[in-house]
Amino acid sequence: MPTVTTRDGVEIYYKDWGSGLPVVFCHGWPLNADAWEDQMKLVADQGFRGIAHDRRGHGRSSQPWDGYDFDTFADDLADLINSLDLRDITLVAHSMGGGELARYIGRHGTGRVGKAVLLSAIPPLMIKTDGNPEGVPAEVFEDIKNGILAERSQFWKDTSVGFFGANRAGNKVTQGNRDAFWFMAMQESIEAGVKCVDAFARTDFTEDLQKFDIPTLVVHGDDDQVVPIDATGRKTAELIPNATLKVYEGGSHGIAMVPGDKEKFNGDLLQFLQS
Repeated sequence: MPTVTTRDGVEIYYKDWGSGLPVVFCHGWPLNADAWEDQMKLVADQGFRGIAHDRRGHGRSSQPWDGYDFDTFADDLADLINSLDLRDITLVAHSMGGGELARYIGRHGTGRVGKAVLLSAIPPLMIKTDGNPEGVPAEVFEDIKNGILAERSQFWKDTSVGFFGANRAGNKVTQGNRDAFWFMAMQESIEAGVKCVDAFARTDFTEDLQKFDIPTLVVHGDDDQVVPIDATGRKTAELIPNATLKVYEGGSHGIAMVPGDKEKFNGDLLQFLQS
């Protein structure tokens, strides 16, 4: 399997399809690069080079005991980009991956990046505070960690419902969507699962977003039950200079995988790449 070795000796698995200008995909939690299969094929078919990696602790990458914070994730992404000597990249990130993308730009700049796409992404801040009243209450994140520790297999099966909006009338979520979520989640280490909750709940990306100086597309569903749009997507679009916000009416957190929204997002992504 193709891997790169990070500065601290962690093996990061990646898939690399097609040729042309690179499109680098950062997956959400608790998924891995396989979550981007449809989009990887899309860009490779259209003359781009699609690259997606498994974050440390997820999928086929190493499962170290430490390093589950966004400075480390951003530096892992930089190690991947530098090892492959990628330039004029479009970075595309979902959910927790949006924090990875934002912190990468905050720490490493946009010298190698031409565009960015944030899909259902966690910046600028997930947790509810006095300054972020639209955020998610702290006890929700504690419940998530307790669910993982108590019986993670069933927890992931249950979590797939809200992730894709399978509890909404008229939804188009397939059993395959939910099975794929469970399968990818079970490949994440339990330590990564728990530590990442604290990381994505409490990390503030406001300063990172203010460093964006590239065209940025922000896509978010207005029925995202995992990452509420008012705390994240709408604020992100205001913080990033000249960002474009596209709101998917009734869209869930799993936009890139659910039939209907998936095709819509693929069209928006391709149009942005070709613009």
